[in-house]
Amino acid sequence: MTVTIYDVAREAKVSMATVSRVVNGNPNVKPATRDRVNEVIKRLNYRPNAVARGLASKRTTTVGVIIPDISNIYYSELARGLEDIATMYKYQTIISNSDNDAHKEQEIFNNLLSKQVDGIIFLGGTLSKQTTDLIKTASVPVVVSGTHDLDASLPAVNIDYINASKEITQKFIADGVKRFAFVGGGYSEKAQIDILEGLKTVLADNDITISENAIYIGQEQYLDGEKAYQAVKEEQPEVVLCISDEQAIGIVHAAQDDGKRIPEDLQVISFNNTRLVKMVRPKLSSVMQPLYDIGAVGMRLLTKYMNDEPIEESKVILPYSIVYRGTTK
Repeated sequence: MTVTIYDVAREAKVSMATVSRVVNGNPNVKPATRDRVNEVIKRLNYRPNAVARGLASKRTTTVGVIIPDISNIYYSELARGLEDIATMYKYQTIISNSDNDAHKEQEIFNNLLSKQVDGIIFLGGTLSKQTTDLIKTASVPVVVSGTHDLDASLPAVNIDYINASKEITQKFIADGVKRFAFVGGGYSEKAQIDILEGLKTVLADNDITISENAIYIGQEQYLDGEKAYQAVKEEQPEVVLCISDEQAIGIVHAAQDDGKRIPEDLQVISFNNTRLVKMVRPKLSSVMQPLYDIGAVGMRLLTKYMNDEPIEESKVILPYSIVYRGTTK
């Protein structure tokens, strides 16, 4: 039979309120009483009912996490940082995969609200206007991490994609590069908008244009990188800026299959810097995002909102660095 809080209270010869205080870590319990209650809890193998505790406290200590594609290594690395901070602050997570589908995303969002989560965090992905509007009317705090809503109105944690793109483009132009291509992905619309802005700004400053045929928007996956190479190769780019490591590796392999030398004939740089960058030969140049920190800081920001702590900055921009490896000269 299920052991209840009443059983623990009876065995320990204390009130149910005292057992509740012990379970919830309330310091207002005598050490001897706390030890006796904990001994009974252990002996009876009592497991507190989280739902009942949530109803009593109006909090469930659960957080909803919405991820576009949990199989994508970029999002799994973000999730690791988030999960560690959630555990530190004693929150449980409910992780849901949205497939970056706006309708599914909204269904998941409403489902998480029905589960009485204390907060929700979006890890990456493109937030539609409908989803953003839904977030703004939510009864719980919501943070986005590794992405932005299109008007950048929500609490968020990111890097400065515009400046990273500008820095990369300026470096290649200084090296004499004149023909650029860009490969983006449907999972990160705001990030790709920012990268393109940085790229086009620096190109315009140097009287260089980029053909629309040299811009490919796909799905951030390896096979999509192979398609991207076929789509932009007629423009004979010297450098491809690619939002996703998986896509970038697909581009490298497709170019090599096409007889191109990397980096002599084509240079490739990505914007994720997951552990995949060191698994390809030559190793992939990339913007080094602090992926673990983006997830961790996003979760910490959410805990502040959930606990009504002071918020110094709702838009957190973390530092990045650029690592030039074997796919660039």
